[in-house]
Amino acid sequence: MFEELSDKLDGVLSRFRQRGVLTEPMIREGLREIRRVLLEADVNFKVTREFLGRVQERALGEDVVKSVSPGQQIVKIVHDELAGLLGDGKPSISWVSSPPTILMVVGLQGSGKTTTSAKLARLFAREGRKPMLAACDLQRPAAIEQLQTLGRQIEVPVHSGTFGGDPVETARAAVEAARDQGRSVLIVDTAGRLQIDEALMAELGRIRDALGPQEILLVADAMTGQEAVRIAEGFDEALDLTGVVLTKMDGDARGGAALSIRGVTGKPIKFVGVGETVDDLDTADPERLAGRILQMGDVVGLVERAQRSMDVEEQAKLQEKVLGKGRFTLEDFLTAMRQIQRMGPLDQLLKLIPGAGRLKIPGGQVDPKRMKHVEAIILSMTPLERENPKIINGSRRARIAKGSGRPVSEINRLLKQFKEMQKFMKQMKGFGGGMPGMPGMPFGR
Repeated sequence: MFEELSDKLDGVLSRFRQRGVLTEPMIREGLREIRRVLLEADVNFKVTREFLGRVQERALGEDVVKSVSPGQQIVKIVHDELAGLLGDGKPSISWVSSPPTILMVVGLQGSGKTTTSAKLARLFAREGRKPMLAACDLQRPAAIEQLQTLGRQIEVPVHSGTFGGDPVETARAAVEAARDQGRSVLIVDTAGRLQIDEALMAELGRIRDALGPQEILLVADAMTGQEAVRIAEGFDEALDLTGVVLTKMDGDARGGAALSIRGVTGKPIKFVGVGETVDDLDTADPERLAGRILQMGDVVGLVERAQRSMDVEEQAKLQEKVLGKGRFTLEDFLTAMRQIQRMGPLDQLLKLIPGAGRLKIPGGQVDPKRMKHVEAIILSMTPLERENPKIINGSRRARIAKGSGRPVSEINRLLKQFKEMQKFMKQMKGFGGGMPGMPGMPFGR
């Protein structure tokens, strides 16, 4: 989501980094460029003005002027103020000592409330909590069915009302069911409309008054830009929100909503949706989000993805085989590649690695199809060929090319690069640590 904003900000800040000395006119000129970038990214005008005011005050201070590396100091100031713009410290949930903790999920129709409710349940379950979902959107039968389906998928119980029933009574019954079943957190999926109206707010107000939820989270579509900010204002005025969940953060929105919501409403962004699967929900840590925007990476986010995506047993076997026996076959490579694919799109993973955002990938961008092509080539080989690629002669290459639908030149390139990887793996034998990297694999166009 922050790709365009990130590239433009990095372009401005790189000019600061390259200078050993910074004068006041240079700083003011750079801040004017940052202002233009933020406004183009659809950041609220008032928020932009206040943000730059704070940056300018710190940037023109004595600490920067006397610094050995003033350019890096400017970058740090921008990072700190961006983090402040996104929130005040890592957001948390107000857990109660006497369960269940009640989260009320609200938002307009189509914003992703129901899917987000399931993602929250999945996230809490991974943390060792015992979530329950409550289907209180009784205006649409599809919403009830969708939440039930998602509940079965993530193995979380769903307390459902009936179509056309009373959502307040359904919500009360869900609380009792959660208590009876010893559930530690209840996530209440509520009704939405195409736009804010009095009937919707009245219904949500009754549910809030009946349950007294610890959290009222607005689900807002990041793709709607400043409209998401206006929606957040409307819901906050009626319900007094405790936080916001921004969905579709993996899309191509300009980023203005994420940087504006807290500045306009004062409510923190607590979670961000970064994909379509039930695992694609991240805690919105301001420091980490600011790091992503400024292409400083997010190592913690990368580790978290690996922990929830990797098959630990499979990974341990592969590591033992490579580091212990010094053997690495195409079958092993296929296993490792599938592990990486489960972590998410390669271009998203690269953004989490510090500095990788500035790498120049051949062709200019990551090609997600390339991994599929490599997989098709390997799957078109026999088990013996995967175990010993040296036996793959001309006729075998032609057969593999036909089976995978890829040209022989691609098979040749893969085999050549795999040979280089095998040499690297042999060098790694005897060294401790994690699974070694895989140099030489081009996933660019």
